[in-house]
Amino acid sequence: MEKPFPYQLYLVISEEACLGRNFLEVAEAAVQGGVDLVQLREKNDTPQEFLNKAFELKELLDRYEVPLIINDNLEIATQCKAAGIHVGNSDMLPTTIRKSWESCTILGYSIEYLEQLYNEQTYTSDYLGISPVFSTSTKTDTVTTWGFDGVRKIRSITQKPLVAIGNMNASNARQVVEAGADCIAVVSAICAAPKPKNAAQLLRKEIQKGLKNRANLLNL
Repeated sequence: MEKPFPYQLYLVISEEACLGRNFLEVAEAAVQGGVDLVQLREKNDTPQEFLNKAFELKELLDRYEVPLIINDNLEIATQCKAAGIHVGNSDMLPTTIRKSWESCTILGYSIEYLEQLYNEQTYTSDYLGISPVFSTSTKTDTVTTWGFDGVRKIRSITQKPLVAIGNMNASNARQVVEAGADCIAVVSAICAAPKPKNAAQLLRKEIQKGLKNRANLLNL
């Protein structure tokens, strides 16, 4: 039986994505608008810069009881006492993370091709990132662009919680959830929005519409 995954709106944040605004202020506004899971993704920082940001963000999120996920850096994740970590195909293996960080409570793993659904890394992970659902400028090193049909296909194969990422926004979130995603992850839809809180509120409403519609279809 899979662990509960109660999260619906997942913010992937970096200082660069916030377009010159204070990333902590953007994160707080997003949480106030309905974001319930946050990943810090800093690919260009020094380890110390990344760690400093992680501590600051963790302190903020703790006030709202929102978990912090660290992107692809086990040392940072453990040092700042994050809730978990997210890794991709070319990163540290989920099985390795489980052995070295037993207290990790949320372990995410990106799915870029169907064969991954049958490997040990998928079984070990707490959720699967469907990456990307649609093509995006924030991540260009991916294998597959899944689309709605890809989400449906993955949902038909696995009961793992599915997090959809890749050019997700308020105009497609409902349909992606209806196709089988449990949670929507966004970057620019909130980080680059003029009013991050309002953007989060709108996304949350669309996600909840999708979940309701999907539940109604399952009950037919």
